[in-house]
Amino acid sequence: MAEENDASDKTEDPTQKRLDDAHEKGDVAKSQEVNTWFVIAGATLVLSSFSGSIGGGVLMPLRNLVANSWMIRADGPGLMALTQSLGYALIAALGVPFLMLMLAAIAGNMIQHRLVWSAESMKPKFSKVSPGAGLKRIFGKQGVANFAKGLFKVIALGAVMTAVLWPERHRLDAMVRFDPAAIMGVTTSLTLKLLGAVVAMLAVVAIADYFFQYRTWFERQKMSLQDMKEEFKQSEGDPHIKAKIRQLRMERMKKRMMAAVPKASVIITNPTHYSVALRYERGMAAPVCVAKGVDTIALKIREIAGKHDIPIVENVPLARALYATVDIDEEIPVEHYHAVAEVIGYVMGLRRGLAGRQA
Repeated sequence: MAEENDASDKTEDPTQKRLDDAHEKGDVAKSQEVNTWFVIAGATLVLSSFSGSIGGGVLMPLRNLVANSWMIRADGPGLMALTQSLGYALIAALGVPFLMLMLAAIAGNMIQHRLVWSAESMKPKFSKVSPGAGLKRIFGKQGVANFAKGLFKVIALGAVMTAVLWPERHRLDAMVRFDPAAIMGVTTSLTLKLLGAVVAMLAVVAIADYFFQYRTWFERQKMSLQDMKEEFKQSEGDPHIKAKIRQLRMERMKKRMMAAVPKASVIITNPTHYSVALRYERGMAAPVCVAKGVDTIALKIREIAGKHDIPIVENVPLARALYATVDIDEEIPVEHYHAVAEVIGYVMGLRRGLAGRQA
């Protein structure tokens, strides 16, 4: 019952990450009927293209063996040499056809999905030996589909063989009187005709089965809303953790700002909300913002500035503008050069006057 509820909750299409993870685990949409079709189609192509060369390549060594049997040495080295020569002849005759069949088998997999290198399917799983899971596979949707597919193939194959061989029944009866060489040609022709019909029939089965397997696989990859939330947390980060990291960063930045306030040349404020600490020394291209803040942070900046005798200048529009346009450790924007220069000039004038009185 719980599994049914879990399945009913999976209403969302899978994300690309979900599909990629399934591929990495070896869980891909795959139809064995497509592989079968490619192999049989490859065998038909091999038989139609290489039947003559295969027959000649195998027949010639065997004919020479029979014709020159009296010359064959019966000792160990002689038999070893005979075995090697026959092996080379078979490889030469069957090498290319077998290579084509291997390529056909590989193509049957690659046309369905990209290459998969995963050991996930080799790991032991209890579901593979569980009687309940086995019964579910047999009597489930996949089992019913496999039974219907097998039944259709048996009926279709019987119909194809009947349609191909029934018109040839009289010639088949007369083949007992044919020359062996003629029998080979007739047999090859009928075999190719039968394989061609089987390939056409299996093409329909393979296409239908692939779409069924793909749909079943896609439904299996669907996600619930909770799955999507968990994936978002994994890919984007847990919002609570991100908030905590943001808080730690803000605290470190605040400590760094407060440590830099005593080095400031002037504090420009809006008396109740904003404070911007600027540092300027001769030779600098422009003043640099070393700290800024609003409300409690602004109050803390003014408090530290008061303890270190740093001038505090009230300029409401300039304080707001600087707070909005300049970041920590950045030079002030060009458009504020004139206003800030007046403030710094005023502060320097105060300092010179104070120094003169003290002298």
